[in-house]
Amino acid sequence: MSDEQAQFEALFLDTRAPLLAYLTRRASSEDAADLLAEVYLIAWRRRADLPSGEERRLWLYGVARRLVVAHHRAVPRRPVASGTDVVEQPPASPTTDDRRGEVVRLVLETLSDLDRELVTLTTWDGLSPAEAARIVGITAGTARVRLHRARGRLARHPRLRELLDDPDDELPADAAPLVAGSARG
Repeated sequence: MSDEQAQFEALFLDTRAPLLAYLTRRASSEDAADLLAEVYLIAWRRRADLPSGEERRLWLYGVARRLVVAHHRAVPRRPVASGTDVVEQPPASPTTDDRRGEVVRLVLETLSDLDRELVTLTTWDGLSPAEAARIVGITAGTARVRLHRARGRLARHPRLRELLDDPDDELPADAAPLVAGSARG
């Protein structure tokens, strides 16, 4: 194996799990796997242009983000082989976690696409505001301001407040940081 191949394999092994998690939160599991393969195909084709060091990981997130956007544009027009559109079936009896997760998703939908992306990148993907800013193409200062304002809107949202204030209803582990802020600076 060449040095170039070994470096690419190391990049793949270091980034595949977090990128797949990122993609799975934004597309179906099957589509996320396809998108992940496409991310690495693009990276392989552009390996001579890949940034060095930690920037490689952020570059891969940026590619993944653009692929998700393109995917969501194409999905409504993509028919199933039988000629009918795909219709997702809701679960038969949603659990409490499903209902809480749905509330969190609905509350996140009240944010702009950019603010939602910043909040989820810093909260669920564990990126710093500066890293998230690089991925979405804004300055770190702008990202910090947008995050501060978005978290304030989330903290004031009545549906999320109900979840946070209900002592009998525990908030999903990945939802509480949405209003508390990210641990990373």
